Amino acid sequence: MIKKTALGFLLVLTLTALLFAQQDKNQRPSPPEQAQCKLPDGKTITVDYSSPRLKKRHVGGEVAPFGEIWRVGANEATTFVTSANLSTSGTAVPAGNYTLFAIPEQDKWTLIISKVTGEWGIPYKDEYKSQELARVPMTVSKTSGPVENFTISFDQSGGGCTLQMSWENTQASAKFTEK
Repeated sequence: MIKKTALGFLLVLTLTALLFAQQDKNQRPSPPEQAQCKLPDGKTITVDYSSPRLKKRHVGGEVAPFGEIWRVGANEATTFVTSANLSTSGTAVPAGNYTLFAIPEQDKWTLIISKVTGEWGIPYKDEYKSQELARVPMTVSKTSGPVENFTISFDQSGGGCTLQMSWENTQASAKFTEK
């Protein structure tokens, strides 16, 4: 009887801890978000990230500093999961799990696709460089209006998915097509 009671107590304690952990993530200043794109054959690309707010700061300055590797969001590292073999800017991206980083600049951004997964978003460690799948140039444009919340989205067109990162007055994009 004591074993069953102890087991029941442990189960309730574990479920309560999981519930509070999830609530905690949703109450963060940079809450969790997800972007997903379905390819024509039903395979998907999914990005999970945390969405920081500008709070009177500026991209290239206090947040996402120009010329430095940035974790693309906040909190845990941003994940990129594809169930399809992809291509972007001539680089093959096999189906699998990856982490995204970026190097923002005033007029160009570089997307870093890393094979290292499961880490916290910062710092970008020197040993990660040997685990990079690719550094991909991103197209940079102005947004139609100010974007307070960092946002990752996809534009699905032409049989592919264009990853879009929008914040303040900048949108950086990279097109992924199924290989």
